[in-house]
Amino acid sequence: MKLKTLLLALCLASVSSFAQKVKYTKEEIKKMETYLFNEGFNTPSPKKTSTIILKDGSSHKGFCNNIETKKGQIYEVSIKDSISKKSMAFNADQISEMYVYPSNAEKIAKTAKYFGNIRNYSTKKLTKGTSNDRIYFVNQTVSLKNKKDDKEFLMQVINPGFDNIISVYHDPRAKETGGFSVMGSPQLGGGVIKSYYVKKGDKIMWLHKDDFEDNYDFLFGDNAEFMKKYPKKSVEWDYFSFLVNEYTEMHNG
Repeated sequence: MKLKTLLLALCLASVSSFAQKVKYTKEEIKKMETYLFNEGFNTPSPKKTSTIILKDGSSHKGFCNNIETKKGQIYEVSIKDSISKKSMAFNADQISEMYVYPSNAEKIAKTAKYFGNIRNYSTKKLTKGTSNDRIYFVNQTVSLKNKKDDKEFLMQVINPGFDNIISVYHDPRAKETGGFSVMGSPQLGGGVIKSYYVKKGDKIMWLHKDDFEDNYDFLFGDNAEFMKKYPKKSVEWDYFSFLVNEYTEMHNG
């Protein structure tokens, strides 16, 4: 009996110690607040060549002249072949991957938005909003906002380079936390994206900031070293991109 009591006490002490909040330095917090995801874009450029790779392995290049969306997500793409000039339309369930360039109009809007919030200056890179790089979309079967029937859409991967365990996709209808401005000056605070689509293993879900703590163990709980360094009671939603990157680096060794 005494042994059982001792083991229980040790177990509770271990859990209590594991759950204790970690205090981070200002430098560590600044690093964790740095936004590492790519900017999410909703409008492909009609003037640059897009590449569509179908599930059958065939590849098609052309100018994207029309897209159809549902709840912001792309489910059909029309392109004009860059050689034959023939128009072709593909449903998302035919497409495996797609590479497009962001439209100039959206890049201009991203630039204006960047300078419209003082917080961006210390947490984001302007170059990600004005990128001339190709934007990567991949076919995924998802339930929009975890409420609709599962359906295939083309979703933008916003953490290429560290998406081998946890993939994060742009939510075109995501809202941002609010801030305030005085007499038309740049906004103070706010500007944090509230939701993404996230995939780990075979599970893909819509992840809102309000549900972050409930899903923390699913996302990161299989790495004891990470959980000790970044227990969920010590971190915030604002650090999400950093946490995904850090978890991936720790997992990969």
